[in-house]
Order: sequence, then structure tokens, then C-alpha cells
Amino acid sequence: MKEKPPVCEGDAGIDEGGLPEVQKWWQQNVLHPGVDASHQERQVLQDFGTDGDPDLLIVVDRLLTGFDEPRNAVLYLDKPLKGHNLIQAVARVNRLHDAKRHGLLVDYRGILKELDTAIRAYQDLEARTQGGFDIGDLQGLYAQLSTEYRQLPMRHEAVWCFFKDVANRKDAEQLRQALSPRMASDGQGGDYDQRQKLRDDFYAALTAFGLCLKTALSSRGFFEDPGFSEASLEQYKADLKILIQVRQAARSDAMETAEPSEYDEQIRRLIDEQVVGTKARESDGCVMVHKLGVPDVSKTWSQDKARNEADLIKTRLRKSIEQELADDPYAQKVFSELLKTAIDQAEAMFEHPRKQYALLREFERDVDKRATPGMPELLANNPRARAYYGAILLALGDGEAAALDDAKRNAHIDRALAISAVVQNAVAEHSLNAQNIEAAIRKGLLQLLYAPLGLDRANDVIARVLQMTRIGLGQRA
Repeated sequence: MKEKPPVCEGDAGIDEGGLPEVQKWWQQNVLHPGVDASHQERQVLQDFGTDGDPDLLIVVDRLLTGFDEPRNAVLYLDKPLKGHNLIQAVARVNRLHDAKRHGLLVDYRGILKELDTAIRAYQDLEARTQGGFDIGDLQGLYAQLSTEYRQLPMRHEAVWCFFKDVANRKDAEQLRQALSPRMASDGQGGDYDQRQKLRDDFYAALTAFGLCLKTALSSRGFFEDPGFSEASLEQYKADLKILIQVRQAARSDAMETAEPSEYDEQIRRLIDEQVVGTKARESDGCVMVHKLGVPDVSKTWSQDKARNEADLIKTRLRKSIEQELADDPYAQKVFSELLKTAIDQAEAMFEHPRKQYALLREFERDVDKRATPGMPELLANNPRARAYYGAILLALGDGEAAALDDAKRNAHIDRALAISAVVQNAVAEHSLNAQNIEAAIRKGLLQLLYAPLGLDRANDVIARVLQMTRIGLGQRA
């Protein structure tokens, strides 16, 4: 924690206020000519609640009441306190905040034993509240740090319970496969991932273990506790490192894009600082391991490894088609149908998992490139116009679209390019108002499409183009 200039009273009535060096510091750092000291104090307190400076406040007889900063995580006590004042002081760090699990009290005067006395005094009162506190809220107000770090073996065991069937826990690949997606039919024409809850529970258990280890490493009592050896500590660190990597691989396999939490950041820093020579990093969002440009090593894989990778591709393909092609309904439709055929072909090669993998990997490359079959070469380098051309084909229907001659096909290509121009101009002219964008697109496209397509088909295309535009604007935002 960075130390910043302290905030203190500055008058001779406080304990150290009469010391010359304190008075000199106060004059030099606070009481500048023309500066309102009370205004500066309010500004310091406001800044304390932000990510910037200061990170540490030193106060004397201040901020026990009326000061509520949920980010405040640590309280250093170096002043005798009793009763109501002690409970008020503790309350400065018990506010809920996403970046902390609990507040930390560091007692330099040995006064925390007074907390039990203060709490009993409140409990003996007949009134339900006193001084703003509900008696029920005082139950479990604090706990010794040792009660936290002594949960470490239990947290460690809990996180490994997810891999009880893994033969070699030192093999990250086997750990990864235990969490990899496993799709099953939902009985309603769709499917779901049977291991989604398993992964969610693993992520939660891993976070709890990591934060418990962080608490332990912050406690002198942990290092002095004979129940924890140096070997067990090194094992905890090593396991946290490998399990963080397994979580990253599992999220990648399932194409999960959860935003890192404040706790994730704390665990990252823990590994950086405590696991010597290693830095575990999880990327922002999902890492597409199949797009990293590494050489094809599938020929060296075992049968089980190849089959598992083929299953992962099927899962990725389903999500890619559903999510990444949402702005191109025609490509989404075509690739969804082709995926069913590809999966059928792959299942026919069950005894040859490397061939399964090669077939699905090639199909995945086509999806990544959006190499939609039947798209005109003239639109190859214009993904927006390709999507609009596809919207026209969807409005025509499968039969009429398949029977297009060259003249009609070229006419629809021109219309797709014209649609692209209308949308681009509408977005440029009305960038601050989404309703005006859509109104301009409707007007422009109705004039363009009504005569060649008719009202119903024109409205069909317009509805699809508007949906694509909404998705595109959402991605830009």
C-alpha cells in the first residue's frame, strides 16, 4: 500500500499536535495561503474513495462516525478505544464492496479483546437498536484471521474434488478434458452443455481457494502456525498456478467471455508476487486456441486426445454460428445446415478420430472466413454487402433463390451494394440517434426494393437489415 501525506487535526489539543515537526508539516502541506483547510480535507476524503491517491489516511479522533467509504479495506488501530467508539471504528471497514471479501483490522494496542465486552454490552440492552446498530448485526462482527487461513486445506480439497476421476492431476490436459463441454439434447430440438454448472462451480471454488491463500500469505500467524509446513505452502502455490491455467483453457474451450472480477485481479497479483518466476495471465475475454497459428500437431495426438479436440470443435462451431454469425442470417442458416451434415460425416468416422478432427477443423476454417457457399465473387471483399445479398435470398425463398439466372443474380448484387450505401449514409448522418438511423434506412430501402421485390419481400429484407444494423451498432458501442 502506498503511503501518502497524512490527514490530521493540526491543533495543539491532539496527542502529537504540539510536536514541532507535526506543526511544521501541517503548515507546509496543508495550510497554504488562500487554501481552505476544511475544503482540502473534504477533497482528500473524496479522493480516498477513488482509484487514485491517497491510498492511506492517518487520523486522530476523526472519521469514527459520518464517514462511509465501502472501498476502505484495512484499519490500523493504534489508539485506545472502548465500547461504542470501538464498534464505530470497526464499522469503517465492514461495508460491502465488490473488491473485498472482508475488512482487515490490524491491532497495535491489543484492544480487540474489548470487542467482546462491547458486543455483550449491546446484547444486554433491552432496546433492539442502539447508536444506529441492530443487535443482530453485531453477531459475528469479527473473526480472528486464523479462522480464515485455517480453512485453506478445506478450500484446497474442495477445488480438487472436481477432478476426482482424473488419473494424473499433474497433467493439465487431463484436467482440461474433465471440464470441457459435453453437449446433450434438451429434448426440444436444441442442446445444452452438461458441464456448464460443473465449470461454474469449479470457478467459484477456485476463487475461494485463491482468496483464502491470499489471506493466509498476509498473516504472520499463518507462517508461525505449526499446522502449515513450507512444503504444503509451496504445494498450494503450485496448484493455484496450474488450476488458473486449467480455468483459462476451460473458458476457451467453452467460448466463455466472462469479464474478470476484482477477485480475479487479486489472485493474479498473488501469483505474480508469490509464485516465483511465473505470471499467470488470463486474456480479456475468450482465447481462441484454434486460431493461434501453431503448427498442426494432430498427427501426434492419441486417439482420445483427437476425439476430445473434435468434440471441442463441434461445441465451438455451434456457438460461433449462433453468436458470431448473428449479423449475417443467411450465412448463419447455411452454416447451421452444413454443420449437421459435417457432424453426421464425422460420426461415421468414429473409429478414426484424427480424420474426424481434420474434417471438422476444415469446416471451422470456412466458418471463420465466412466462406458462405454460393456467394458471388463480386462480394468476396465486402462482408456487409454479402450479408445484405443473403437477406435478399432469404426473402426470395430457397426455390426461387436456387433458380436465379445470371441477370437476376447480378441485379440482386447491385441491390446489395446499394443497401450497403444506404445503411452507411444513414449511420453517418444520424450517428447520435438510433431511431433516426432506422427511419432513414426504412425510407431509403423501401424506395430501393419495393418495385423489384414487392411490399412483403421488401419489408422482409428491411427487417433483417435493421436487425443487422442494431447488432453492428451494439458491437461498435
